[in-house]
Amino acid sequence: MKKLSALLSLFTLLAANAAAGVVAVYHTSDVHGWYSARPAAWDKDSPKRLIGGFAALSALLMRETTPYLLLDSGDTWQGTPEGILTKGMASVTLMNQLGYGAMVPGNHDFDAGEAPLKAMAAGAKFPVLGANVYISTGPAQPQYLKPYIFINKAGHKLAVLGLMNQHTSTLTLPAHVKHLTFRDEGKEAAAWLEKIEEQKPDAVIAIAHLGISEEYSLKNVDLSTMTFEFAPAGTLRVARAAPGINLLLGGHHHTGLLHGYADPVSASVLGESGYGLSYVTRAELTFDDATGQLSGVSAELVPLWVDKTGEDPAVLKTIAGFNAQVDKAMGRVVGRAKADLGFSKEGLDAPLASWLCDVTRAAAKTDFAVHNTRALRAEIKKGPVRLRDLFQAMPFDNTVFTMRLTGAQLWQLVADNIGKNASIQVSGFDVEFAPGPLGHPEKLRLLKGRKELDMKKEYTLATNSYLAGGGDGGAALAGARDTQDTMVLVRDLMERAFKAGPVTPPATGRIRRIK
Repeated sequence: MKKLSALLSLFTLLAANAAAGVVAVYHTSDVHGWYSARPAAWDKDSPKRLIGGFAALSALLMRETTPYLLLDSGDTWQGTPEGILTKGMASVTLMNQLGYGAMVPGNHDFDAGEAPLKAMAAGAKFPVLGANVYISTGPAQPQYLKPYIFINKAGHKLAVLGLMNQHTSTLTLPAHVKHLTFRDEGKEAAAWLEKIEEQKPDAVIAIAHLGISEEYSLKNVDLSTMTFEFAPAGTLRVARAAPGINLLLGGHHHTGLLHGYADPVSASVLGESGYGLSYVTRAELTFDDATGQLSGVSAELVPLWVDKTGEDPAVLKTIAGFNAQVDKAMGRVVGRAKADLGFSKEGLDAPLASWLCDVTRAAAKTDFAVHNTRALRAEIKKGPVRLRDLFQAMPFDNTVFTMRLTGAQLWQLVADNIGKNASIQVSGFDVEFAPGPLGHPEKLRLLKGRKELDMKKEYTLATNSYLAGGGDGGAALAGARDTQDTMVLVRDLMERAFKAGPVTPPATGRIRRIK
């Protein structure tokens, strides 16, 4: 009996030690088809230094000595020709090659409709999650999405819960998801967590296509020393609504959390991984050596500098195959840019967007034109412009819509898209606004020359199918008259304009902040 007891004790000790130590969790989000390394143009010290891409990430993972799990929070393909032409299958191929454990879709993963996302899920060697997504006609969930999974890693049972953005119905073309309902992330997380905890996981991880706050969009920030008395409507709110999530990895706002965020209220650690696969979050789940129970969670944002990570030759070969297909289809020069067409550092009107609005208004022969700021995703550089450049600048297959609306309706449209910054771009009129305390303008004037627009007069407007169809910020257009889809792609207008002659960016100053 003593020998048996000793053997059992030894077995117990070995089991505990096998389940002790650290599990690493790597996280990506908002890759948007940027599969390859590119110059870090935003880095003032070394703007030509290469960063990012799946080959760099793969090389980094190959040197990892800790057992790890690789996860993604969505918006995988929409943004580059490689992603667009394959409707996400290039993303799936690369994610399979790197050994992802799970992903949750982002709103832009629906941009080509639901069928391509179903094909992605069918081709993925990992589960696609979506705990808060339901079919509108009943309580069922789409068969290609799972609410959560369990993964055993280094002797530990890890639960992974997936949450889509509840505003997905207006963050992609509404027609693509009209048959789906995206429920409140916090409430759904709490409900599913009860089921998860019945199976006694050693740690709970949530991957979500939402971030801590839109305030930090497009920034890498250190929030580790901050406190939030009131949780913004994002991952922090989810964490507090569903206590028990140990690690919550988000996205959508293209924010990078440099050192994660340990919430003292929920005890959750949050991470976000930026945009375009320039960075990856590396989190650690630490387990007690004696008990094997979770004892700590941390998260850090890791830049994928190619000169530090190297690149995996096998992944480079895969990407080269996609690049060759794209170059064959999109390598032709369509025109020239006399200067860079870029974005606004001040969050007002941008040369690229103003030019596009001018092109749209001229083609549609309307009084005015508007586009949502985020419709444009990459600047167009001075010099020869290829079709590839247009696809990267305008990755969405939006068409041009025309309509009639009153000055008051146009004022409301602009008001809905003006806060601290402008999320709308204009042609044919100017905008003056004073930011308000609640994210809405305190003062707002629409001007034609020096004269304010007549609120009762009817005007003609050209815009894109996303805004016209009720996309985020386009609610005011529901009351417009004579709405027509021209069936002309916005991207085709851009190509025609470049073919007509060298393009010069217009002067800025159409959207102005006032006191």
